[in-house]
Amino acid sequence: MSQYVASLIIDDKDAAHTFAAALQDLIDPTPDALTLFEHGATGIPDPAAPATPPGAADFKAEMRWKIDAYYEVEPDPAALAAQLAAITGLQAPRISVGPVPDNNWVAMSQAALPPVSCGRFVIHGSHDADRVPHGPNSILIDAGEAFGTAHHATTSGCLAAIDRVTRIRRYANVLDLGCGSGVLAIAVARTLPRAVIYASDLDGPSVAVAAENMRLNGVGNRIQVLAASGLDHPVIRQAGKFDLLIANILANPLIMLSKSIAGAVAPGGTLLLSGLLIPQAPQVIAAYRSVGFQLVRHDRVYGWSTLELKRL
Repeated sequence: MSQYVASLIIDDKDAAHTFAAALQDLIDPTPDALTLFEHGATGIPDPAAPATPPGAADFKAEMRWKIDAYYEVEPDPAALAAQLAAITGLQAPRISVGPVPDNNWVAMSQAALPPVSCGRFVIHGSHDADRVPHGPNSILIDAGEAFGTAHHATTSGCLAAIDRVTRIRRYANVLDLGCGSGVLAIAVARTLPRAVIYASDLDGPSVAVAAENMRLNGVGNRIQVLAASGLDHPVIRQAGKFDLLIANILANPLIMLSKSIAGAVAPGGTLLLSGLLIPQAPQVIAAYRSVGFQLVRHDRVYGWSTLELKRL
């Protein structure tokens, strides 16, 4: 059970999402849970407003955002701020750390995750099941041990890319590498009913969570879930070349795996990459160009990149 909460109040929406994503995925230790709420408006003088009598002021409202990250062990706020600044390139935020209030923080964290629309898909938790229309584009993912609820810009970026590329082409052999919660593989199963789909992750608990999410979404028999380090698994090696491969992992592993991924993607195949900050994208693109890929599209959301590449 989490004992401490680190809180940040950010004036800029994009910066808030960037800090939240970095806290959730790029800083060790990762929090047990993380919430991002609107935190009311702050009034700042509007220089474009007409002149007013002395003592009066015109204001425009700017929304502030609050991040709460929950930890079992008390984090060092100065160390967290320094790591966030180094990773994001943004000015170090002020972080306060204190004991968790006597509230149900799990319920609070779930309540902070409303349904998210990404292309044709609507991702929602079980707490919103009665409020979301059921259908092939509705995907149930509860916040849990595995990464991937679509509130993270990299997951939503991949979902939007899956929506886009599957409208153009029918893929037959698909791998979700580093599947986390399994949401991306589930989205592929919903859009490509005849495809053979594999999903892998090196984290054992994530594999179990992904398999359960696939079962809950009615596609458990469509996707083969594997515990694997990179592409090092006999089932993946025997699966043949993939015409669609998705890897939502971090920049350094993406670069390290570039040759292996190139060997696994069929000529003309599509590669979707995410998990990288915008400043990291040129290095990742260069690594994949060097092994035979062409950049098709580069989407940027809240400081994070999603890349679509084609195997030449």
